Amino acid sequence: MKDAIKGLKPESLWNYFYELNQVPRESKHEKAAIEWTASVAKKLGLTYKIDKVGNIVISKPASKGKEKATPVVLQGHIDMVCEKNSGVIHDFSKDPIELVRDGEYIRAAGTTLGADNGIGVATALAVLADKSLVHPPIEALFTIDEETGLTGAVSLEPGFVQGKILLNCDSEEDGVLYVGCAGGKDTEVTFDIDWQKVPVGSQAMAVKLSGLRGGHSGLEIHQGHANALKQLNRIIWKAAEQFKFSLFYIDGGTKHNAIPRDAEYRLIIDGKSTDAFKKFIANCETMLKGEFKQIEPNLKLTAETISDYPGKVFSPEFQNRLLNFLYAIPHGVKKMSHDIQGLVETSTNAAIVRTTGDQVSLLTSQRSSVASEIIGIADKVKATGLLAGGKVRQSTGYPAWAPNMQSKILGLMKTVHKDLFGKEPEVKAIHAGLECGIIGEKNEGMDMISFGPTLKAVHSPDERVEVATVEKFWQLLLEVLKRIE
Repeated sequence: MKDAIKGLKPESLWNYFYELNQVPRESKHEKAAIEWTASVAKKLGLTYKIDKVGNIVISKPASKGKEKATPVVLQGHIDMVCEKNSGVIHDFSKDPIELVRDGEYIRAAGTTLGADNGIGVATALAVLADKSLVHPPIEALFTIDEETGLTGAVSLEPGFVQGKILLNCDSEEDGVLYVGCAGGKDTEVTFDIDWQKVPVGSQAMAVKLSGLRGGHSGLEIHQGHANALKQLNRIIWKAAEQFKFSLFYIDGGTKHNAIPRDAEYRLIIDGKSTDAFKKFIANCETMLKGEFKQIEPNLKLTAETISDYPGKVFSPEFQNRLLNFLYAIPHGVKKMSHDIQGLVETSTNAAIVRTTGDQVSLLTSQRSSVASEIIGIADKVKATGLLAGGKVRQSTGYPAWAPNMQSKILGLMKTVHKDLFGKEPEVKAIHAGLECGIIGEKNEGMDMISFGPTLKAVHSPDERVEVATVEKFWQLLLEVLKRIE
């Protein structure tokens, strides 16, 4: 497994990334990773502190001659999204991530890689470890639970870090400097199930949509990836016009910030109708493959009889109301930015549906770079849920990060990038939740920027990092640290 990174530069960065991936760090379960990070600080002889929620900061004094330079915070999040392909045996609570060299990329063996944001964490640790670097006073801040709501950043106490420049190492595109990000919030709609007795002479069936690409609900929401939950509900809704059946279980999606890759509906149907129903599903699979042939090559829709026979099923009224709600709930891009070309301004993701006990719940996430539009799209989801008779809960959310095109660190990084690589970087805002906006609110006057190497398909088992861009990212960071005054 370590052979995958053999010979890669910078060696220290890749070694730290490998070591980090031996430690469990699923969101909300980062204790082992925090302890490992603290152990690295101890080995390096550096001071560190851990706050009440688990955020950790490690301090490194300035190199000789840079004591009066502006102090810098190198920041990343220690947690990762844990996803795996169907059939892959992997326990994220204890199994290491298996690294694989795939041409110009490093990926994992059937799981998410954790380069988001393990590469950022490893980079900061490599900076802390290298005594030859020229740099101002540095604080390496590693936050917890970024992926499920940025709760680590939200819980930071003002003054936990003292630096005046924040270099966030959690972006995913080489040659791009990010100066703004979307804010967001979650909206959950819950329904109390109205049950009825199971009709006599019925056959239980499972209908599954799988093999979709999924992906990050901010960075890839505009790419047209199929939402397994929305597309399967569309099929079942249409089937209800032709067949009489009763649902008793629905499930789909895994993370609030990932486009669902798989979904399953279980139902009972008259045994005489199973063959016709299977044929209908097969025709629907052909239809979906035609619609998504360029974007979802591994799409698979199946209907199979199962032995898991229920003791009760949804009532016709409840089933109809639920199917209509899930069909009507918005998903995808709602508005593109008029200020920044190509930037998604507002979107919503129908993320997770669960049947738990006597309830069905749908978790959705909304994003926008405009605060009022976050409220607008979240309230549209809320209104749809209320119309369907659901109970609605909304999170407090997190703020957007407004671009500052006069930023001093932006000017310096543009200059350094051109000096190193012969061209100026692109300057963008991102339709995803970076921690910069939250950290900046707690540290008035902090100058902030986000950058990183090229990552692809984050939040999915196809996640990978482009090797060559990691070295470029490292070179850019070291030269910027050297020139900060």
